[in-house]
Amino acid sequence: MNHVTARNLPARDELRIWRDYFETGETLRSLMGTRLQSESALSSADYQVLLAVNEATDHRIRPSELAADVGWQRSRLSHHLGRMEARGLIRREQCADDSRGAEVVLTPEGGDAFRRCTVPHLTDIRRMFVDALTPEQLTQLDGITTALRDHLGLARR
Repeated sequence: MNHVTARNLPARDELRIWRDYFETGETLRSLMGTRLQSESALSSADYQVLLAVNEATDHRIRPSELAADVGWQRSRLSHHLGRMEARGLIRREQCADDSRGAEVVLTPEGGDAFRRCTVPHLTDIRRMFVDALTPEQLTQLDGITTALRDHLGLARR
């Protein structure tokens, strides 16, 4: 039986810090996503996928690798890729070196959409995130993020 004691629970200040961190991150993601959608008609999820495919060699990537890159379950990715494919942003092709495998390929339209939204999106990152912090705070946040990623077993970027 799992015995929970006060020692196992966050202290009041720890819980406040967690909530502030969590709520601020959610608000920032929501604001950034809303701006991205209104300026480019791309969702944050579309941008994540397009970024990963754009960075892949020859703008082609296996779905399993893409799922790992964006941190999604394969079923969520598959459904989202279907919607993006219907909009002409990506296409799925048979893998050249594995007849049983597939690759996600960036279409010219997807590449154009990605390029059009990148500068405004990066400007928003600067304005809403980077400009709010001092260089020292950015360095501290990098250390905190690295510690959390290590603790959770996530790959470093």
